[in-house]
Parts: sequence; C-alpha cells; structure tokens
Amino acid sequence: MGNWESLTSEQHRRLLKRGVAEIIVEEELARMLEAGRPLRLKQGFDPSCPDIHLGHVVGLRKLRQFQELGHQVILIVGDWTAQIGDPSGESATRPMLSPEEVRTNAETYLKQFFKVVDRDKTKVVWQSEWFGKFGLSDVISLTSKFTVAQILAREDFAKRHAAGRPIALTEFLYPLLQAYDSVMIEADVEFGGTDQKFNCLVGRELQQRAGQPPQQVFLVPLLVGTDGSQKMSKSLGNYIAIDEPPNDMYGKVMSIPDELMMDYFELLTDVPDEELAGFRQELATESVNPMELKKRLAREIVREFHGEKPANEAQEHFERVVQRKEMPEEIEPYPVSFDYLRELHRQLLIRKGTIPADPAATKVVAPDNIDSLNFLIQVVGTNTHQYIKVHVGEFLHLSGLVSSSSEAKKLVAQGAIKLDGVKIDSFTSTRPIMHGSVIQIRKRRFVRIIDADKRT
Repeated sequence: MGNWESLTSEQHRRLLKRGVAEIIVEEELARMLEAGRPLRLKQGFDPSCPDIHLGHVVGLRKLRQFQELGHQVILIVGDWTAQIGDPSGESATRPMLSPEEVRTNAETYLKQFFKVVDRDKTKVVWQSEWFGKFGLSDVISLTSKFTVAQILAREDFAKRHAAGRPIALTEFLYPLLQAYDSVMIEADVEFGGTDQKFNCLVGRELQQRAGQPPQQVFLVPLLVGTDGSQKMSKSLGNYIAIDEPPNDMYGKVMSIPDELMMDYFELLTDVPDEELAGFRQELATESVNPMELKKRLAREIVREFHGEKPANEAQEHFERVVQRKEMPEEIEPYPVSFDYLRELHRQLLIRKGTIPADPAATKVVAPDNIDSLNFLIQVVGTNTHQYIKVHVGEFLHLSGLVSSSSEAKKLVAQGAIKLDGVKIDSFTSTRPIMHGSVIQIRKRRFVRIIDADKRT
C-alpha cells in the first residue's frame, strides 16, 4: 500500500473509516501514521477456542492493511487469560482451561491466523513470558490500581451483578491482565471488536500510570452470524470457519439473510466503495436480483481463502446442486459394513423381544448375493423367512453419518434427508439402502454408500 503520505484520500478512508466502528483517539492515530514511525499493533488472542471464523477476520484484515504500510503486529497468545476465559458478553463464569488445552488450541489458531495476517510482519509472544514470573506482590500491586466500581462499570459485569448472578474474582482480573499486556509490549494501537472497548481503555489507563504514552484503540464492528440476529459465534452455531471446504463456505455465505450482504461486502472483501455504492442503489431500486449479488459475495470470500479456481468451482457446485437440484459431479464414498449393521439390528430385535436370544434358535443369514440392508431372519422350527428393512433414521445413526439418533430424527423432521433423490419423511421409513445408494444430508452433503463387506 506504501507509506502514509503516498496514500490517496480514498486509501486513507479505507484504512480509517471502512469497516471501523470507533477509533480512540482518531486524531492521535492519524498523527502517529503521519510521523512515519512503524507502529506496534497489539492483537490479543484468547486460545480458549482455537478456530477462526469470519467474525474474527474483520479485525485481522485491518491488521493486514496496517502491515502493508510497514507496521508490525504483536500477537499476544493469552495463555494465562485463557485459563480464566474472557467474560466479554458472557452471562456466566466460563470454565478454566488447562495449560495443555491452551497450548493445543494456540497451535491451531496460529496456523489459521497466518492465512490472513502477514507472518513476516508479525511477532508472536506469550503472556507467560511475563506472568510466569508474577508473584503475589505483583498481583496486589496491579489490582490496587483499579476499584471494584470501575470494573463493575463494564456492561456485562453490571448486568450480572444486577441480576444476582455470580462473578468470579478471577473474571475481575481478566481486563487487568489484558491491560498489563499493553504495558509489557509498549503497544501503540490495540485492535479489538466493540465488545473489547472496556478492556482496551483499561490498557490506556494502565499505560499512563506506568509512564507510557496511552495506546490508541481501534474497534471493528461485530459481524452478525448466518442466523441474521446474533454476533457470529461458534457456540451459537452461526459461524463460517475460514478452514471450511470451498463448497461449504460458499453455501454458508449464500445462506445469510439478504440484509447482511452489504455488511459482509464492506467488512470481508476488497470490492471498491464505488462499486458497493452501486450495489446499494441497485438493491434499493430492486434493479438487481439479490441472489446474483450474494453469489458475487460468496465467490469473493471463498477466493480470499482458497483461490480463484476453487471459488468458481464452488459457485458451479452451488448452482448445480442447490439451484438446479442436480447431483454433484463428485460424491463422497462412504464405506459401511453391512454385516456389522445386520448384527446391530439383530441385537436390537433381541432387546425388543422380537426374536429369541438363544443362538441355537436364531441365526442371521447374510448370503453373498444380498447387498441391500434387508435383514433375513430365519426362525428355526418353521419355514418362515422375514425380510426386515432397517429404518433410514436408524441407519443414519448406526453408520455414523450423524452423531446421534436424536440428530437423525431432527434432520428427518426438517426434510433434510434424501435417499436416492427421494425425501425421507419419517424416521421409521423402511426403504432399502443398497450398495451405491446416495444419501443427501441437508443441501450440501452427499455420500455414496459403499458396502465394505461386498464380495467380488
């Protein structure tokens, strides 16, 4: 991007206005940029959750833009604060993590972090580098600089206190420890979402008490998740992870409500402002099909993480499978041991009392030429042969395609399961599933059943 003085007014605006909720203090930050000194940009990371989703990317893209001007990101791995858990936006105390869990999560996070941020212009530090030497006297000294009233001024704490919900003393420490990080790295600017404003301002105050210039605070908006109502969060299930396969990422972007499109364009893409203004005008006058704009958005986002070719292929897949209801060109093979499922089904019948448990009286016949999930039960003493087809819902669970019987029931009730192109409308549907059958789960997952025991 070049240095600050060489930037056009549009580039200035892109850096300090587009995708920015608030800068404290904007005039000071502008002066620091004009001075031309490489700035130390603080980005904290709480490895209580290892995966990065598009909500995190909003701020990471800003860091990359500053890196293009020659500034350095200092990424702080919060291996101490993660053991407390960030209380921001929480209605209850979060469970503490072990050091081993924190380390594992951090390794995953760092791999994903550098998909967005320039590794060569980033320095990674761990809180334990300074907190590992902290003693009780240091804790007392740090906590003496703030009052309970100051900490309770934080909105989420205030709400919990007013509602009589417990707040652990360790949670009061969280903003103080985060603030102390700023002192230790002598941060010039701290980046965070709007829910981090309180913590970042505590950092400014603590730096001043330590005789340092106060950091500027750069806050970005919280991205609304795919549900269209709450901020993107893994715990809410409304997130799009940056390591999603291209087809899944494209499909999830296409699932967002139309009213979120322009926010996603502005916060997650480099589409020029003039073009975005045109999109808004077209949407306002209904001169464009929102579906076509959303396809552009999905393609831009997939291209950012996977490249041009996978983005185009993801769009082709979406148009073929979701819009035209055709089968995808490539279907995931899913090996299943039919013999194993037969035995599971036999045990189920025994538990239900449908057939006796004495092996001498009952046997399962699985001839080589039967490759469908029919269960041939021969009852000794009669010539009766019963063909029993496994329930499709039961098959989904027993084969491992879904995690539980309740999930299978939920998917069937939603009309989200198809067998060989036909929607399954009952959990107890007994259509035969054969070697080569295709099962569709929701809109985007297709599997072709392969009999792992099939003889040639």
